[in-house]
Amino acid sequence: MPARPRECVARVTTTRALTPDVLEVDLAMVEPATLAFDAGQWVSVPLGPKTVRAYSIASSPRAPASITLCADVAPGGIGSAWFRGRRPGQDVRFKGPLGGFVLPPGDTRRLVLVAEEIGIVPIRAIAGELAAAGFERATTLVYWARDPGWLVYDAELRTLARRHPRFAYHPVVRAGGGARSEAAPTVDALVTDVTALVAYVAGGEATINAVRAVLTGKGLERKAVKWEKFW
Repeated sequence: MPARPRECVARVTTTRALTPDVLEVDLAMVEPATLAFDAGQWVSVPLGPKTVRAYSIASSPRAPASITLCADVAPGGIGSAWFRGRRPGQDVRFKGPLGGFVLPPGDTRRLVLVAEEIGIVPIRAIAGELAAAGFERATTLVYWARDPGWLVYDAELRTLARRHPRFAYHPVVRAGGGARSEAAPTVDALVTDVTALVAYVAGGEATINAVRAVLTGKGLERKAVKWEKFW
């Protein structure tokens, strides 16, 4: 059963720049001492009286004494400034865990995971849990980005694919100088049978809608397409 969200305090231990615009922050739990959560969930950080931002948890629930948050700070808004300003030793208050973009226990359906740029954060966490279980379910991941520099977890995912024959990884970037190449055409080409299939899509609304249209057009039930909208 998913953990109930609660008010939490954690302390910044490390910050990392995966790219100039994608940052990670490691937080050691203070109160509570550990945080029970499921891969794919997020936390809500208050930035003002009426301003909150949601950040997906990038780390594994198997290490609950700390969590890692990952964010695209390119937009340059209040959330971006807050994330860029985190320094070791600072305390962070948040509410969590939140969200239902998770794998329910006992589900054995084949998986199609689709991520658009920073939408990879919950998808990567889910893939990590599947890897820890030895990929008992056949899983395909389509990861779209505007250019290779935005495939922030590409090396890690390629390593998973080499180690696990039941995990297929398909990074996709925009065709140079041509039309925008979205994730949906790749999903269309890869998915030929929707029997016993479930899809998890994270990214922008346009990508979510396009991927869902492709899969429902092949006969997949609409409710078998789970989604997490980032913009």
